[in-house]
Amino acid sequence: MTTTIIFIVLATFVGALLKRRSKDRCLNDFSSYLITLEKTGEKTIWGKLRVENTGLELVYQNLHKDSDGHNEASYILYKQEYSNIQALIRFHDQLSNSDGARRDKDLKKTYHPGFFRRFGRRVKSIFKMVRDSVMEVVNVLISHAKKATPAGAMLTSQDKYVSQMKQELISSVGTAYEPLLERHIGQKVVLELLKADKVFELPGVLKDYTSEFIELMDVDYGIAQDDAPRKADVVVLRSCGIVRHLAE
Repeated sequence: MTTTIIFIVLATFVGALLKRRSKDRCLNDFSSYLITLEKTGEKTIWGKLRVENTGLELVYQNLHKDSDGHNEASYILYKQEYSNIQALIRFHDQLSNSDGARRDKDLKKTYHPGFFRRFGRRVKSIFKMVRDSVMEVVNVLISHAKKATPAGAMLTSQDKYVSQMKQELISSVGTAYEPLLERHIGQKVVLELLKADKVFELPGVLKDYTSEFIELMDVDYGIAQDDAPRKADVVVLRSCGIVRHLAE
């Protein structure tokens, strides 16, 4: 009984630690900036972005009184609601001078990156490439431990918590490796974005991608069809946006 309790506590601690650290990189790049969230159907919410592993929050610059008469200070979108995202947009003309300078510095490092940045990216890519093998290795090690170590019986009896720790380990590794996208990081590409059953082309600089999102910098973006496009950086779901062309 004591062993079971200790194992449950350990599994909970490891799971919580890994979850706390696992934030989507594309979303996190926009953290602390003033962002416009475009939901499917062209509904928009804007505020300063906070990102957590369980979702995101847009903190309003001023209190907003809704139609029922109560005040609202932020908007929370949970991870399971990400499918409702059309785009996260960082419009350049909405940024403060300091945020604009920070964003410009980021673009300078992103577009045609130097040797050390490319080398660092390649090192990270190695870890992404072995991501799919991590679960297999963990399974083999645990299977061996069940058969060949005194702790085997305990591991067998706690399969539920062992599986939980394995899943948290995999989800914390980060992003799925995509060689077709990886070679074009830091270059101009054309993104095809599915929006209201129409496909729009967005030329821009490919900043990053994760298993769920793609991030482009320096695009021309309009929310409504009759809106004049404005300079922006965007994060879109990979389920509705794909990189179709290299643009240089």
